[in-house]
Amino acid sequence: MASVTVPGNRAADSRRGPRFDFWLLLAALLLLTVGLMSLYSEGATRDGLASFRKQVLNGIIGIGPFLIFALVNPRLWQRMAIPIYVVNLLMLMSVLVMGKAAKGAARWIDIGPLQFQPSELAKLLIVLTLAAFYASRQDRIHRFSTFALGFAHAIVPAFLIFRQPHLGAFTVVMVAWFAISLVANVPGKYLAGTILSILLLVGSVLAVPALRAKVLDDYQVKRIEGMKQKNDRQGKNWQTDRAEIAFGVGGVGGTGFGNGQQKAGHFIPEQHNDFIFTVVGEEGGLIGCTLVLAAFGFFFYRIFLIMLLATDPFYRMIAGGIFAVLGFHTFVNIAMVLQIVPVVGLWLPFLSYGGTALWLCMACVGLLLNIRRREKPLLF
Repeated sequence: MASVTVPGNRAADSRRGPRFDFWLLLAALLLLTVGLMSLYSEGATRDGLASFRKQVLNGIIGIGPFLIFALVNPRLWQRMAIPIYVVNLLMLMSVLVMGKAAKGAARWIDIGPLQFQPSELAKLLIVLTLAAFYASRQDRIHRFSTFALGFAHAIVPAFLIFRQPHLGAFTVVMVAWFAISLVANVPGKYLAGTILSILLLVGSVLAVPALRAKVLDDYQVKRIEGMKQKNDRQGKNWQTDRAEIAFGVGGVGGTGFGNGQQKAGHFIPEQHNDFIFTVVGEEGGLIGCTLVLAAFGFFFYRIFLIMLLATDPFYRMIAGGIFAVLGFHTFVNIAMVLQIVPVVGLWLPFLSYGGTALWLCMACVGLLLNIRRREKPLLF
């Protein structure tokens, strides 16, 4: 249970130690370790550990954004919210003009030997700028104009992401908008009306074939249709069908580290990326999956505490936005691997291969630690 001291009570503060959330950092490092172990096992049979080595390099590079967001006063991001928002839009527009196309979408920009995905950074920048917008209008938070401007703030970059196309990242941005608006105390009637309208729109797109074909790309339609049936090797459900087999092979105790049969046979496409959890399921079994899910649960518990105990609205909304972004990624990734939702291309935080995704996660942890350090101390 958390406990809050009286502000200014230096004696009490000193007894409780520094305002540093060691447990949050430990949970993040544990998840990163699991991710590197999974990539090591998967890469040993696929590309000779090339992806593992690149991810280690990505982790080293990620120390940079981690330190920037851990040390720079968050008030700087609040004061620079408008320039940050403009830069965010320019980056997303540049992808539509000069983005590198792969697998039916243009989402990456080459920077020397590295590939940068602006839509990933956009998630954190939108959290910062939207939180700053609501923080500046706390006295007008119940007005419809505040709600409308907040929605416009999120939907413009979200639309640019949708145009890449990247339906998964678009959904993440809208989930972040909803979470931050909720934490900011935007009237529930406005939020409920918007969610209902979005659900009706999505339902219309899915129900009308002509509209579905016009709004969604072919591969997105195939993924949705694949939820309705089982298919053969050339079918729409090949990834998730083989993922299901991998979990079945793992059983309770798993096949052991490095001994995955589905992994060794290269039966699961993109296993090092969106389907990395299948390595945990096959080689760690039910026990391994439970332990990893427990680590995720503890990680999000620490984020929830930061959000719950934050006294500053700006800090509280940032924590809520990060909780929504990383939490939604985690839920959807595991759900799509288990065939609960269609495959939408959302990575698993700290585990999936990818530089920009890992840098985003490390930056979020640094920012959360920074916020925690500037707030009141808490007990475990």
